[in-house]
Amino acid sequence: MDVLTENFSLYGKGFLGTVELTVYASALALVLGFLMASCRVAPVGSLRVLGTVWVTVLRNTPLTLLFFAVLLGLPRFGLVLPFQLFAVIALGCYTSAFICEVLRSGINTVPKGQGEAARSLGMNFGQTLSTVVLPQAFRSVIPPVGSTLIALAKNSAIAGAFSVTELLGTYKTLNELGYSIIWSFIWIAVGYLIITLTISAVFNVMEKRWGVAR
Repeated sequence: MDVLTENFSLYGKGFLGTVELTVYASALALVLGFLMASCRVAPVGSLRVLGTVWVTVLRNTPLTLLFFAVLLGLPRFGLVLPFQLFAVIALGCYTSAFICEVLRSGINTVPKGQGEAARSLGMNFGQTLSTVVLPQAFRSVIPPVGSTLIALAKNSAIAGAFSVTELLGTYKTLNELGYSIIWSFIWIAVGYLIITLTISAVFNVMEKRWGVAR
């Protein structure tokens, strides 16, 4: 317990850093994922190509490489931002590709007749998607979206290698202070467990309330 009690502020700072990364990157991933999923099912060919390229590139790019591209590449083009914001961009964009595919799979579960009926009533694509298709698709994608955001929380550990304050990065300071590396990692693991179990609990509540009855 000495590792935790004597370094509680260090653990707390790292824990809050990971929570912030997870919350902000999740918000970005959900917004971008929704936009790209809309593009992938849009009737406009150029939008479908945009969505397909976005998903294909990001899903097949290692996250560490994406961090290098964002944190080290963007400043070369004159975009200078705090490293934490760069980490949010990298995590959010990467996860958005997976959110996009989850949402698209949910959209595909909605019978085509629903969309055709909406169009026959004079609704355009945006109205059909937002008022008819997505409310039904939302019910079936709650569990996989939750799993994707849990993966995002764990992936945030990579940010520590790029001078971003987060939970895993605390082991470097603890190691320099001479604390047991095993116990340092045990308490780090407990911190990640708290975050992931919280996300899981939130989505379990959402699934019970709005999910598809099985």
